[in-house]
Amino acid sequence: MALVRLRTGALAVGLTLATALTTPAATATGATATGAAPTVEEQRLDRTVPREILLRSGFDALAERFARRLADADSPARARRVVVQEGTALWRRAVDRAQGRGPAGGDLSRDDDRPLYWARLAMTRQLRAWQPGFALSDARRAALLDQLERTSRGHTDVRLDGGGKGVRRVLVTGFDPFTLDRDVRTSNPSGAAALALDGTVIHTAAGPARVETVVFPVRWEDFTRGTVERALRPYLPRADLFATVSQGRVGRFDVERTNGAWRGGSPDNENTGRAETVPVGDPASQPQWTSTTLPYRPVTAADTGRFPVYDNTSVTEVPAGGTEAVVRPDGPTPGSTARAGGGGNYLSNEIAYRVTLLRDRLGLHDRLPGGHLHTPVLQFGTGNTDPATGTVTDPEFVRNRLDIVAQVRSVLAVAVAAGARERAGG
Repeated sequence: MALVRLRTGALAVGLTLATALTTPAATATGATATGAAPTVEEQRLDRTVPREILLRSGFDALAERFARRLADADSPARARRVVVQEGTALWRRAVDRAQGRGPAGGDLSRDDDRPLYWARLAMTRQLRAWQPGFALSDARRAALLDQLERTSRGHTDVRLDGGGKGVRRVLVTGFDPFTLDRDVRTSNPSGAAALALDGTVIHTAAGPARVETVVFPVRWEDFTRGTVERALRPYLPRADLFATVSQGRVGRFDVERTNGAWRGGSPDNENTGRAETVPVGDPASQPQWTSTTLPYRPVTAADTGRFPVYDNTSVTEVPAGGTEAVVRPDGPTPGSTARAGGGGNYLSNEIAYRVTLLRDRLGLHDRLPGGHLHTPVLQFGTGNTDPATGTVTDPEFVRNRLDIVAQVRSVLAVAVAAGARERAGG
């Protein structure tokens, strides 16, 4: 019955959407005749699925409101104020929706991370195309885009000091959807977990823990510019545990034991990428490998939910003195060169490498548990796997995402308690 209602609702939305695509609001979201060309990511907004996701979540009017406020901005200072306010409001609205506060805005389930992603792109597209009545240099526009990215991803909304005395502080990162040219319907459970957990308190065997989250783009260039370090450096010294989270393999969680200093160059959300050593500051002191300090033994032993959790020790390396890459199931050998960490050589591995390297460079290795958690792949339901004919959601898809998010919460609870025991020497 639920599936029938869902498909009937989707049909009604499809009729509404067909009308909406010709409205001034839709035109405002896509129009760039007098401004900069939209990015590869922003161009995907012209597809039917993103418009449907925005419409069915109530996020469809946000870019139009943003454009109206930009049009009224008569100075760089006012423009920056609009960008900060609207970017922050988008993040808070997405978090509130995921956590059941305020109206749902449509029939799309509240746990869905995709409205935030597509609404942000609709807003960056407006900002890129905006022609103000005052001089705006490329550098100032880029700074405004940066502010919009940071505020709408929660980077300026981390409150690790909240929660009161005795409350442990947990920092969690998630990612945008990706592989969108393969299936534009894609959702990322790590992003959904970030929205569901931000500002919440989880109860652990060691007492309460407050979780603060941020979301990162799936774009190599942003990582090259240091967006990860910029966002997390102020908070790692005040955290009691951190977990970088991303989508990994089908049907399983993985705690990635080792991270490698190599990006494989697979295309990102801008369809760019090249194989190279992960570019970081002070490359002369850059290690080939970093390691998790998450308490992986208790985490993998605990019953945290529907999916098994594995301690993944495999890496791919070029051995010292060698020329060919080989897989090492038990981790890297001395003097080897990284070609893939346990989490591969895409942005999952890179965020794990960057944050654990930052941990070590801040002198926190021996006191801060942290590392990377790969979630299962979020799958659509039986009969809804073909993006050419499938719907944007289905009951099994929602159940899978809810189960993954709930298990991320449970894994964090086990990790916090185990980390507290380790620090206490128990």
